[in-house]
Amino acid sequence: MSWGIILDQMFLILKSIHRINIRVKKMENILKSYSKLLIFGIPILIIGLMILIAKSSIFATNPNSLSVGITFDLLITVPLIYFLLIKKTNIPKITALPLMILGMLIGFMILPTSYQYYLDIFKIWALPVIELSIVSYVIYNANRAIKRYKSIGNKSSDFFIALKNTCNDILPKSVVMPVVTEIAVFYYGFVYWKSRRLKANEFSYHKNSGTVSLLMAIICIVAIETVTLHILLLKWSATLAWILTFLSVYSGIQLFGFLKSMYKRPILIENNKLYLRYGIMNETVIDVENIDCVEISSKDIELDKTTRKLSFLGELESHNIIIRLKEENTLTGLYGIKRKYKNLVLHIDNQTEFYDRINADVQRVGRS
Repeated sequence: MSWGIILDQMFLILKSIHRINIRVKKMENILKSYSKLLIFGIPILIIGLMILIAKSSIFATNPNSLSVGITFDLLITVPLIYFLLIKKTNIPKITALPLMILGMLIGFMILPTSYQYYLDIFKIWALPVIELSIVSYVIYNANRAIKRYKSIGNKSSDFFIALKNTCNDILPKSVVMPVVTEIAVFYYGFVYWKSRRLKANEFSYHKNSGTVSLLMAIICIVAIETVTLHILLLKWSATLAWILTFLSVYSGIQLFGFLKSMYKRPILIENNKLYLRYGIMNETVIDVENIDCVEISSKDIELDKTTRKLSFLGELESHNIIIRLKEENTLTGLYGIKRKYKNLVLHIDNQTEFYDRINADVQRVGRS
């Protein structure tokens, strides 16, 4: 047999293998599509069936037992089936909770008020316990992550970063930052009271900027206005008065959490990276080699799409440092909002020491 015939046969074999691989990939894609259809289709089908039963004449003839069955299916059966379907997939298991809450809301919508007894019990007792358990689980894992990082020599472990990493592993990406922000507000505001000493590579930014005084003044104003507004609105609408009071108190709690986080999250220089933080409100990481220059300056500077302030207060807070970069970077704000910048303006309590340290690192990295 000549070499030409052998090569032709090998080419035909390779071509056949390639066709088989294409068909296998197509089958895998089809199976994945069917898998997603089953994962979301079965729960939707069961929910739809419960709605039909609740609106049918069958329910009218036997409402007591059917209302219990519908409630059980919406709160337990649907989330359980969904959980079993996603058990071996990459879909976060915690997504079964929103489905349970959806089932509760649908139950309130389709069942008559006199048959919502078990829904009320679930809403008042079970749901808060479930939510508290999830928050506790997230905080527990975040603390474990911090201890793990410290055990391998990373002494600058940060709860907020560990919390984000933990939530990224167990929550859908779309809700990670809102959940992280809400948990962090309460953690820094009411859990983390231990005093924190600055290390040699850490820098504070809240002592001389006036931000603490401003936020404290805002919290006091919110408290006074809340009491006054509540008393006035009670004469008109008690419901509206309590809603606005709740929103005001919640806003005050958030401001207090923001304020406390500034004490606990200093600016850090480590491993040729500059970790710029403004509490949990804004943060960015800059590679030292990307720094073009650092200036000590308190002059007014125009803020635009390329020049931004680290502080979320913008023009309300003074600055004494300007960092200019070679390439664009990203500033991450509350709830994960991202903005591009090339020049960053900020306040450092010990700006001279910060300036010297950054310049020394920039020169060292430039020589290497």
